Amino acid sequence: MSKVLREPGTVLFPTPAVLVSCGVGSRANIITLAWVGTLCSKPPMIGIGVRPSRHSHELIESHGEFVVNLPRADQVRSVDYCGTVSGRDEDKWAACGLSRLSASKVQIPLIAECPVNIECELQRTLRLGTHSLFVGEVVAVHVDDEALDDDGRLDVMRAEPFAYLNGDYRRIGELLGTFGFSTR
Repeated sequence: MSKVLREPGTVLFPTPAVLVSCGVGSRANIITLAWVGTLCSKPPMIGIGVRPSRHSHELIESHGEFVVNLPRADQVRSVDYCGTVSGRDEDKWAACGLSRLSASKVQIPLIAECPVNIECELQRTLRLGTHSLFVGEVVAVHVDDEALDDDGRLDVMRAEPFAYLNGDYRRIGELLGTFGFSTR
């Protein structure tokens, strides 16, 4: 098997396609991000990469909070829309028919229609070139009851996840194994 050497780039895949809510009141905004990941388990932390030129960047910095909302596959149009228009010019909530729901620990609204909402308090900001990495500590998680299994645990497939892969949105589905199956 031969390999082709490529220039350095962002080729990690898949990446989650999420809707991040930020700002409060009439200034509340939604930004679509795919530069998102779990950074730590204790305390639970999530990192999001946002360009400083984005409207949401200033909202996250000024409020010190954000909410990572995990959309369902049938919300892909809203995800795409919120990633292509600016909250400086558009009310993305109204344009996408999304509802604000009060959070339990932060002032930022949750997106009611998303099956999972992760409230975060900003802990650190790292300037990384084209993006700032906002490191948020998870302070609360909300899960739609329809996305829970009979034991009350999150059933990811009931949340109907999808991912961003090299410019495409793709549904996630086939189970290939569970953690530790190779050593059991």
